[in-house]
Amino acid sequence: MPDVTTWQAENTAFLASAVAWVRGRLVALAPADGGRSKGAAKARAAVASDPRIALEKRARKTQNVPALVQLARKLNLSPFEQDVLLLCAASALDAGMGALCAAASGEGKPYPTFALAMRVFDNPAWEALAPSGALRYWRLIEIHQAANEPLISSALRADERIVNYLKGLNHLDDRVANWIRPVAPGSAGELAPSHREICDRMHSFVVAEENTPGRPLVQLLGSPLSAKKQIAAEVSRNLGYGLWRISAISVSELGSEQDLFCRLLLRESILVGAAVYVDNDDELAEHRPPMPASLTRFLDRLDDVLVFLATAEPVHGIDQASLYELVGKPTTSEQRTAWIRLIGAKRRDEANRLAGQFDLDLVTIERVVAQAKLRSAAGADSDLGLWRGAREAARPRVSGLAERIDAKATLKDLMLPPQQKRLLEELAEQIRHQWTVYREWGFADRANRGLGISAMFCGGSGTGKNMAAEVVAQLVGLDLYRIDLASVVNKYIGETEKNLRRVFDAFEDGGAILFFDEADALFGKRSEVKDSHDRYANIEINYLLQRIESYRGLVILATNRRAALDSAFMRRLRFIVEFPYPGTEERAAIWKDVFPTATPKAELDTKRLGRLALSGGNIQSVALNAAFCAAASGNRKVDMQMILRCARNELIKLGLPINEADFRLESEHQT
Repeated sequence: MPDVTTWQAENTAFLASAVAWVRGRLVALAPADGGRSKGAAKARAAVASDPRIALEKRARKTQNVPALVQLARKLNLSPFEQDVLLLCAASALDAGMGALCAAASGEGKPYPTFALAMRVFDNPAWEALAPSGALRYWRLIEIHQAANEPLISSALRADERIVNYLKGLNHLDDRVANWIRPVAPGSAGELAPSHREICDRMHSFVVAEENTPGRPLVQLLGSPLSAKKQIAAEVSRNLGYGLWRISAISVSELGSEQDLFCRLLLRESILVGAAVYVDNDDELAEHRPPMPASLTRFLDRLDDVLVFLATAEPVHGIDQASLYELVGKPTTSEQRTAWIRLIGAKRRDEANRLAGQFDLDLVTIERVVAQAKLRSAAGADSDLGLWRGAREAARPRVSGLAERIDAKATLKDLMLPPQQKRLLEELAEQIRHQWTVYREWGFADRANRGLGISAMFCGGSGTGKNMAAEVVAQLVGLDLYRIDLASVVNKYIGETEKNLRRVFDAFEDGGAILFFDEADALFGKRSEVKDSHDRYANIEINYLLQRIESYRGLVILATNRRAALDSAFMRRLRFIVEFPYPGTEERAAIWKDVFPTATPKAELDTKRLGRLALSGGNIQSVALNAAFCAAASGNRKVDMQMILRCARNELIKLGLPINEADFRLESEHQT
């Protein structure tokens, strides 16, 4: 590896000698004093031999190859094309070149032209003027052609980026740098073994295609993942390249400038040594559109550089040879290994639970652990920090189809019979011990389906189904999302299935509980197929069953019409929890705890209130209305009169029969 400082010094000397040689050729062609001055004689001596030849020979021995020679090799410049470029570069570097060009051209033009180059240099070639020639194809020179002026006599100017390259300043062209971002390869531990296998296959494919025309296109398929960029960066590093990322959105914004940009991007990738990562993964797109024609044209034009395309589905119809690799998350075992490596073997149980619940890539796992360590240094509980960080990392960006619920209810807030409470606790325990049963005890090796945990909450309105979902979320420390069935269910054929796919794809990292309320609207009995709508409705139910069984997290379905649900669907649920209508004692217990501690209350007869035929949800509504009545009154205390008045209004709202005697106080009875 040549020393940078030594190379820079030798390159500067080489360029100075080459510029002096060009100056000598110009002076020798048309010396100002007819060739009688000492300067003219010195110029003729310089013309006798090209100093670049000796310098190139020495460079081969020292490996300090000058920039001009490197450029000629990389872009396949002929000797005459090198001379033309050197003439243009000399004019940019030497202020006296204009006068020499004017004298040598015989036309008084103080700038380089193709005609001048053909007079000055040996073995001129007309091919250098062609648009397909290296000078024009790679935009090494700019041609300033006035109206009605022949190409051969038009002014030539070396591209500023190329002049800097010849001087040893290999900085990216601004016209390219503004659209791309470098992708740095990660550390050795950031790639999972399954991803390293993908790297090895890709490396072998690229090497095998090196001797074929053009460069290969590697398509990285699947959901948007940081691992795609990591894999591409690792393959590029192994091949000796850097990696540049450009988004598909940016490509579409290039418009009419796409052709020029592609040419400059190709040139820069060759000069700097880089592959291109075209990112067609759009995490925020709710509906992924088909690949635009502009992106396909862009890929076709990048035929001289290694290109990685990150996209969800394979793209066909591109001229380059393609390798298709489906990139998924690291396996559960690989994630567990990463957790243990980062938090230590002593916390193996915690690592098991994290790997069993969340589906994260290794970069995200490292970020979660780093953030937890920062919280721990600030005095926070690192265990809670890890779980919270993983939950936040798995939290999707969803809009329209799901609403995140702030779970506040605890098990003691839920008035249920002991058997139902035990079922909820068992449900939470299954979520906590997924790793042990599925991985350590081998159940995951037997089947890919049926590992998802699903539960049905059945009961009338207001019996506590929503609160129970919050309780489970609290017990296991996961986010709770209510799925908006009004947005999911669509009357048009196939749209409901698409919406369901969007829901489950968004939550595939497993860090959330999905709560489908009024599930009978979506999971009703499969009907006899009489028309296409019936057939597609059954397909939707079957699709949903498959996604529930493969979902990594917990799916809770709630209904107040259990009989309306398909029996085959019910058999495939892990838990069914019945929520009975609360009896007198349960209602009295609810009344006892329904008001927050800070609420001012008079003495309440909770036993009498328990005799009112209200569900837990209705009792909560009555308590809230009574609190507002108290706040608006002069007394500012919740009393029995306010509660009974609000309870009566609640029964009227529900259309239930009213016994007026139940709503009179003792004093009113006596009156």
